[in-house]
Amino acid sequence: MKAIQESLEDISYLLRIPQRKPYGTMEGNVRKALKIATDEKQSILSSIPPELRENGSALYTSLVDGKGGLQSLLQSIEDQDPDKVSVGLASSLDTVAQLELLQAPGLSFLLPNEYLNYPRLTGRGVVEFTIERGDGSTFSPEAAGEPRSVATLRVVLDGYSAPLTAGNFAKLVIDGAYDGAKLNCANQAIISDGELGNSTGYSVPLEIKPSGQFEPLYKTTLSVQDGELPVLPLSVYGAVAMAHSDVSEEYSSPNQFFIYLYNKRNSGLGGLSFDEGQFSVFGYTTLGRETLPQIKTGDVIRSAKLMEGQDRLVLPKNDNGLEE
Repeated sequence: MKAIQESLEDISYLLRIPQRKPYGTMEGNVRKALKIATDEKQSILSSIPPELRENGSALYTSLVDGKGGLQSLLQSIEDQDPDKVSVGLASSLDTVAQLELLQAPGLSFLLPNEYLNYPRLTGRGVVEFTIERGDGSTFSPEAAGEPRSVATLRVVLDGYSAPLTAGNFAKLVIDGAYDGAKLNCANQAIISDGELGNSTGYSVPLEIKPSGQFEPLYKTTLSVQDGELPVLPLSVYGAVAMAHSDVSEEYSSPNQFFIYLYNKRNSGLGGLSFDEGQFSVFGYTTLGRETLPQIKTGDVIRSAKLMEGQDRLVLPKNDNGLEE
């Protein structure tokens, strides 16, 4: 599945090329993914536990022949419709992620020993934020609806590629650290209030997994100019990442995160953010993206809840040998 995922992820970068998009290369990537999926059908399904195989088979069929699958993605590329390609690509990658989730109950690599005392998320998780206005006003209504006093955002955490960062964030959510936290809006970002202090959360090292690599790098940034690209790019509208530590840029803030409002008009060559490869990205907004532009400085996180993934959250043990 990783080979399929990597082949499809390359397309997300090709889509950001502002002039003539290389649709021929995109088509080649999809055909490669489709061939792998077809040739390795048996091994893909056999790697799923028997009790989950029926679900896996349905997902496999959806990936290959479904409405949002690879065949449909090929048609969108042949039509040279970048919007449809983007939607189809997201759908295919989501199906791949679901299949990987069935296949992999934990991480595919070993964490360095010095990081085993951090919380870690050994898979994917889902966090739901409830946001309310700081000034008592309302959010714009959804289609044919009424104005809303609160808005809901849903973020998928990727512990496969950023286990320490996602794990620390998930623990903060469970502990209620963000309940009542204020939000601030800066250039292309919605930033959580930094007033929680350094005593809340873990000072996790910068954690970035380069594309094509087996495990994340720690305490180091990527050189995008030299062709180094992260598995979890910042250059996606609604990407979620940790701010840098006040003490050292080799570490992330213990608790301050931001939602990146990617805008290709303010990007560099290839449509990549100028900050690509510089922050620990650990998830993406999957619900409520249309609400993000409405959020203003002073709005408040009424609540943050870990809806999925608690069973994949590994907490460090305290001095008594008990999980914190």
